[in-house]
Amino acid sequence: MSAADTTWTCFNVTIEDGVAHIQLKRPEAMNSMIREFWNELPAIVKDIDDNARARAIVISSTGKHFCAGMDLAVFGGGGSTSTHQTTDRWLNAEAQRHHILWLQNCFGCLDEARVPVIAAIQGGCIGGAVDMTSACDIRYASADAFFCIQEINIGMTADVGTFPRLCKIIPEGWVREMAYTGRRMPALKAKEIGWVNEVLATHEECVAHALATAREIAGKAPLAVTGSKVMINYARDHTIKDGLDYIAVWQTGMFAGPHMGEAFKAKAEKRDPVFQDLQPLRHEM
Repeated sequence: MSAADTTWTCFNVTIEDGVAHIQLKRPEAMNSMIREFWNELPAIVKDIDDNARARAIVISSTGKHFCAGMDLAVFGGGGSTSTHQTTDRWLNAEAQRHHILWLQNCFGCLDEARVPVIAAIQGGCIGGAVDMTSACDIRYASADAFFCIQEINIGMTADVGTFPRLCKIIPEGWVREMAYTGRRMPALKAKEIGWVNEVLATHEECVAHALATAREIAGKAPLAVTGSKVMINYARDHTIKDGLDYIAVWQTGMFAGPHMGEAFKAKAEKRDPVFQDLQPLRHEM
């Protein structure tokens, strides 16, 4: 059963015209990240990506706020990793490290997906929601949106991806100011410094813009799109020389002349090109 045919606690999922739309659906709770959220999101994304169900993904939300971040009930008074504790704090710390890595991978699936992921953000994008959206390829915001590295306001250090990714997206000085003060950054300032690509007047316009961009991407050659994402991510994480070498290796194996031929032919014939989807991935023998 595909993600779009499954009933989820925290999300609605639809797939149409090559675009998967993942929508947070708990507006009465400001779409906070309860325990089910952390299990459901990677399962949804991996189903879409592994089975090549869509060529682009849009993540949007409902209600006044995009997401309030980690639901405080998850911490249970002793931290989200406080289960199975022993009297040996060092053993507990080793286990907690692995649980934090697991939480990081819940958003890492967005960064590692073969297809682009676009976030459409309204109202508050707070705490863990900053971690999540920083793992997306493109971010759009409505005029009422604001961003907050909330963790400092509750006495902790953000640990699920904000700093490694955000430092690659906006100037480090802004990351430091936000991280140390816990201030809110409004949408227009976020656009000014490159946190979001565009600010739209309303939530509805923001989601529509994200979906339109996703449909445009879905019309491109899937191999060229995924190759672009792989190269951009690799360039972000490596030296220029390493990046140049890797694209040379990639092109040696995956330069697709027939895909280019279809693009040129479609343009000459004044029609949309027709490309085959990516192959589903195999995770078994």
